[in-house]
Amino acid sequence: MSNRTRQEGTDANQPIPGEPSPVLFYDGECGLCHRCVDWFLRHDGRARLRFAPLQGETYANLDRDRPEDLSTMVLVDDRGVWIESDAVRSALRAVGGGWGVIAATSRILPKFLRDAAYRFVAKRRLGWFGPADACRIPGDGDESRFLP
Repeated sequence: MSNRTRQEGTDANQPIPGEPSPVLFYDGECGLCHRCVDWFLRHDGRARLRFAPLQGETYANLDRDRPEDLSTMVLVDDRGVWIESDAVRSALRAVGGGWGVIAATSRILPKFLRDAAYRFVAKRRLGWFGPADACRIPGDGDESRFLP
């Protein structure tokens, strides 16, 4: 199966055992990714999203097909494994409200265009935003939303 598409069939569509869904996996060494996680924390009023670094044990122990490429965000929810622009759309859907509407209406753009824009930014993210200043340490009651 291509890692550039939703992982369909098999066990890829099963939730992570013992973990609430959805989980957004991000590059723990990327400054842009850290900023995105901070944004989701601020806007996810229902605290639906959980977070884990792609370099962490949660991702390493994920019992399903998963991209090995660490230059993409990966979202796992009860509907499947999502990467690139679909991961962002699924995370926005989880946040809900106006962001959910934006996620729904973004489907009018063809996936190949959304993913091309995603890859354009992903390829340049470290040059534009730099590496993460340090390991992200959850605070302000967010500790339970982070997985190792």
